[in-house]
Amino acid sequence: MPKLKRSQSEERATDFVESLDRGLRLLQCFGATTGPMTLSDLARAAELPRATARRMLFTLQRGGFVAGDGKLFSLTPHVLTLAASYLRSSQLVAVLQPVLDRVATAAQEISSLAVLDGDDVVFVARSSPARMFSGGLEIGYRLPAFCTSVGRAMLGQFDDAALAARLKTMKREILTPQTVTDPKALLASITADREQGYSLVDREAEPHFRSISVPVRRYDGVIVAAINMGAHVDRVPAGEMVDRLLPLLREGAESVRSQLL
Repeated sequence: MPKLKRSQSEERATDFVESLDRGLRLLQCFGATTGPMTLSDLARAAELPRATARRMLFTLQRGGFVAGDGKLFSLTPHVLTLAASYLRSSQLVAVLQPVLDRVATAAQEISSLAVLDGDDVVFVARSSPARMFSGGLEIGYRLPAFCTSVGRAMLGQFDDAALAARLKTMKREILTPQTVTDPKALLASITADREQGYSLVDREAEPHFRSISVPVRRYDGVIVAAINMGAHVDRVPAGEMVDRLLPLLREGAESVRSQLL
């Protein structure tokens, strides 16, 4: 009797490695607090039985990713090899880093590159002009997409129906007194940003901070990232961001379009 061909969903279910998934979930739980964590706290955060979490931790410890004395556990610098692998292999970072350096120098402001990860944005590259204090958003920093300029610039890739559905289901916490959380208001704002080709968000993600972003498109027009510049509200007015910073960001994003596959 001929063997029936498995569907793609069945193949994915069969190929799924539950233990690896649990180990990765456990690693992510360390970012929820500062300092070492107990076995019980990690098991609870990862929603794993205590015995399972213990086996995972000792496996990660043997691989050099976790350090612990049996009671308290913490990540080791070896974890950074995972992030380094992403940065070395990312075409986006390789192509956009010179752009960030160029616009940061021209504007004398910090510039950043972000990608969409679920309902969040993750900053994966940045550049700071020489002699300028290198504060602000570090590589790997996450923020909600709905209330950030890079997030709204990237959310504009979805059509109105898909965007409305996405906004209704995503977590929308109030981060500052200016944070807009109403789905209808967000939909109107993001669609307007899509039409004008940029997003300017004023103190919604962080107090006293505004930023302006443009989407980064690959060769076929698909949005794959966003680049931005931001500053303290007392230092750079919103009008100056549009007049002085926006042209630099637009030129930078357009200059790499043919290079992104």
